[in-house]
This record gives sequence, C-alpha cells and structure tokens, in this order.
Amino acid sequence: MNEKYTAAVITVSDRCAAGEREDAGGPLVKTLLEVAGYDVVYTSVISDEINDIKSELCRCADDDIALVVTTGGTGFAPRDVTPEATAFVCDRLAPGIPEAMRAASLRITERAMLSRQTAGIRGRSLIINLPGSPKAARENFEAVRSALTHGLEMLRGGPSDCAE
Repeated sequence: MNEKYTAAVITVSDRCAAGEREDAGGPLVKTLLEVAGYDVVYTSVISDEINDIKSELCRCADDDIALVVTTGGTGFAPRDVTPEATAFVCDRLAPGIPEAMRAASLRITERAMLSRQTAGIRGRSLIINLPGSPKAARENFEAVRSALTHGLEMLRGGPSDCAE
C-alpha cells in the first residue's frame, strides 16, 4: 500500500457489549488491518441495536475514516441487523465486495451462503461488514484485502488506472 489509509473496527455483539464474552473478532480484524498497512484510529464494541450501529458507522465515515469494518451481526438471528444499518447509511452500495467474500467462503463451507454482509460508500469512506466469527472474519477479509487499496484510491481521489 503506497498511502497509509485510516481504518476503524466496530464489533457488533450484544454479549461482547455486555461484557459476557470477550471480543475476539474485533482485535483480530484490527491486527489484520494493521498488517495490511492501515492505521487503525478507532475501535468500538456495541450491541446489536440498529440505531447504535448506524450512529457508529456515521460517526466514523463523517470523521473521514477511509475504511470502516464491522464484525458481527451478519447472520440470520433476529438481532443480526448490521447489513441493514450499513445499507441505510451508505450513499452507494458496493455489492462486488460481499459477493467476493461469499464466493471465497463457499470454497470452505456451504454455510457461507447464509452470511448477509454488505459493503458500501458513505462520503469518502468504504464500509465493509465481516462475519463475527474470527475464522470467518479472517477468511472474508483476506478474500478482498488486495482489491481494497485500488478501491480506496478511486474513492479518495487518487489517480485512475482503469483505462490502462
């Protein structure tokens, strides 16, 4: 990565927010981002409340954090509303990102088709949902990591090489 982009990690989990379970996904995603060259400037753990999720996503994007990554809340459980909150706050969706993550995960487990993560753009920020499982979060991030640099370059006004 030529430019060091800022990033945020938001863990969405009722049990982690209540202190009933240790957050394993958020710290792992933070490490993955740092190894990939991102400057993680914000982390949080919040409950599966749609308004709390929307508020955190807006706070990060409106503070001009380049990449906002959530972990958790992407399954079928009634309180899994991270994708809905993400879609609500985004100006434009980026469906290729979750499609690529699910395609890569389907090579590992048929349960990947049950993941409802989404991705989108708010202002100059890219928001990506990852699953809550640390193993699945790692696999999904690795599936899209290399393409994110180009996406952020385009989103943040970098030189375009699309015609080359």
